[in-house]
Amino acid sequence: MMTKILKINPLSPEPSKIKEAAEVIKRGGTVAFPTETVYGLGADALNPEAILKVFKAKGRPSDNPLIVHIATFSGLELIAKRPAKSALVLIKEFWPGPLTIILKKKKIVPDIVTGGLDTVAVRMPDNKIALSLIKKAGVPLVAPSANLSGKPSPTRAKDVAADLSGKIDVIIDGGKTRIGIESTVIDMTTSPPTLLRPGGLPVEEIEKVVGHVQRQSMSHETTPVRSPGLKYRHYAPKARMVIVEGDSDAVQSEIKKLAEKGLKDGKKVGILAFHKEFRVEGCITKYAGSRPGTVAGRLFNILRAFDKDGVDLIISEPYGGNGLKLGIADRLRRAAGQG
Repeated sequence: MMTKILKINPLSPEPSKIKEAAEVIKRGGTVAFPTETVYGLGADALNPEAILKVFKAKGRPSDNPLIVHIATFSGLELIAKRPAKSALVLIKEFWPGPLTIILKKKKIVPDIVTGGLDTVAVRMPDNKIALSLIKKAGVPLVAPSANLSGKPSPTRAKDVAADLSGKIDVIIDGGKTRIGIESTVIDMTTSPPTLLRPGGLPVEEIEKVVGHVQRQSMSHETTPVRSPGLKYRHYAPKARMVIVEGDSDAVQSEIKKLAEKGLKDGKKVGILAFHKEFRVEGCITKYAGSRPGTVAGRLFNILRAFDKDGVDLIISEPYGGNGLKLGIADRLRRAAGQG
C-alpha cells in the first residue's frame, strides 16, 4: 500500500485537502490525523471492516476498546444513550478538549469498537483539522493513537510515518500536537465517576465540576476494560526502561550505579532526566524539562529518540504529582511495564 502524505494548515485547513481525506474515510479507508493530544488513526466508527484495518495496521489486540471521536453533539446522540446530567455538565465545560467520557452505547456502535462492552468511549477533539475531517466524513471516527501498538504515541506526522507508512492510506501532516499525551478518560456510568486514565485534562479540574472522582486501577490483563491504554505494555520504547523512585539525591546516586553497571555489561544506556544539570558519563542523557506542559510535549519524542539511538537500557528519574503530572507519571510507568 502506498501511503499518501497530505500537508494541511492547522490554523486554516484547506477544504479541498480535507475533502480528499474525508473521501478516503467514506470508502472505508484509514487516515492518520492530528488532535490536540496525539495523532490518531481514523476510520469510520460505524464500519466494522474499516475498523479492522485500524487493528491490523497497529497490531492492536481486539479486546482493547477504541475511542470514538465526534465533531457535533448530534454525533453524540447517534452513538450514546442520553448521558446523565453530570456527564452533560462535563461535556458543556470541557468539549472540545482532551476529555474522553465513557457512556452507555447505542446498538449502532459495532462491538469491535467497544470490545463487546455495553459502553462506548467518546470525545470531541480540540483541533481544527480533526473537527473538519470528522464533519466532512459525515460519520464519527475511531482514532486510537497512530502508532504500532505498544510504542510511544506520535506527536508529529513523521512519527506516524515511521510506524505506519505502507500500512494506512493517508497521513495528514498538521504539525506538532499541542499537548503531547492522550486524553483523560472518565467513566460516567459509575457513581461516583471513575478516573480510568489520567491525561491531558487534570482530574482536579473535573472534580471542580462534578465533585469527587474515584481513582481505580484497571491494569490487570485478565480484566475487561472500558478504556484504551490500560491493558498490556503501552507507550513503550524498544529498550528496557527502569524508573528510580525516591528523593532527588538518592535517586541520582542509584541511577549512576545502575548506569555504570549497564555500561560495564556492554549496554548502551540512556538517562531520562527532569533536572537539567543531571548527567552520567558514558550515557546518552535526554532532558525532558521540569514544567508539566513541557514534559508532556517532549516525553514520547524522547522515547522515540532513544529508539533511534539504539539504546538498550533507559533509566529515568521519577516524575509525578497532581494535575498534568499525574498523566505523565502514568505514561512513564506504563512505558516501563509497571502498569
